[in-house]
Amino acid sequence: MQYYISHYNKESELKFPKDITIYDTTLRDGEQTPGVCFDIKEKLEIARKLDQFKINQIEAGFPIVSERERESVKLIANEGLNAKILALTRTKPKDIDAALDCDADGIITFIGTSDIHLDHKMHIGRQDAINLSEKAIDYAKDHGLFVAFSAEDATRTDLDFLKRIYSKAQECGADRVHIADTTGAISPQGIEYLVKELIKDIDIDIALHCHNDFGLAVVNSITGLLAGAKAISTTVNGIGERAGNASLEELIMALKILYGKDLGFKTKYIKELSDIVSKASGLEVPYNKPVVGNNIFRHESGIHVDAVIEEPLCYEPYIPELVGQKRQLVLGKHSGCRAVRAKLNECELEVSDDELIEIVKRVKKSREEGKYINDQVFREIVKSTKR
Repeated sequence: MQYYISHYNKESELKFPKDITIYDTTLRDGEQTPGVCFDIKEKLEIARKLDQFKINQIEAGFPIVSERERESVKLIANEGLNAKILALTRTKPKDIDAALDCDADGIITFIGTSDIHLDHKMHIGRQDAINLSEKAIDYAKDHGLFVAFSAEDATRTDLDFLKRIYSKAQECGADRVHIADTTGAISPQGIEYLVKELIKDIDIDIALHCHNDFGLAVVNSITGLLAGAKAISTTVNGIGERAGNASLEELIMALKILYGKDLGFKTKYIKELSDIVSKASGLEVPYNKPVVGNNIFRHESGIHVDAVIEEPLCYEPYIPELVGQKRQLVLGKHSGCRAVRAKLNECELEVSDDELIEIVKRVKKSREEGKYINDQVFREIVKSTKR
């Protein structure tokens, strides 16, 4: 078996859309993480790995930001990747022109729609926002672009107005509309309600761009899919503004393993992709980060290790190779004879039963004294018992 999950998952009657699009925004929203700035080589490397992973669409950047940003988006767009390359734009023709100059396949054009954004950031009225959006979508479609229209702060926007502006986007030929949960301020129940309400009035694909301020970005994304949304925005390692975005690796593996929705991604590249983004961003992946953290397939407790040696799925929901990880047995204060014996076999060391018991005692004592039991320390302990 490659995985073993709760049989209760099957008791719920859940229905996902037939076709789901994952568009990754590591190179745009991920780079908006405070202190993060990818260079062109790093952006291209990340884009290539995302493409190898079989991502559907890559939001490669925000071309109007700088000349170097335009250069990197254009380089990615002309790399011959299978993924469609999208660029972010405001609802301004000059932004769309910048995306066109980059040879992007499409754009995500956005405008703030909540009253707080309209009043304090945009300084315009609701009808002004509709007019600007209409002109931008018309302009982009006239130039042959795929167009996704994003209502920034949609989850804090008046529902009637949100329906009006999405309906106008549909009339103008937009290919998709995005619900941006800009401050991560909606609950799973709220996102279910919102998606179902919008579907009543618009006949266009809905995407979700969820932020993680309350740790709900992944569950909100999945809940939105079950409510009828058809596209999800992600970032590798969940990086992004503030608490970040829906984590690509967590979303994909939850869908694949827990919900049985395999979207065809090459999950064996997940760890490699995570490492590339971590290095380029300068943001270390927490050891307990789901899917890609260093501790996810590491075991120390003697009771756990005994079981894992016999059957790994006793304490793992899926095997590490599915995501490019490896299982590790770690020695420490909770280790028992079986774990130490496994480590001895790994190091090709032979000891007597009495020596094994002494090694276990010394391993526990060394760890409690603050010494991490790496291979060198372990060999020294073994050697000391043979004197």
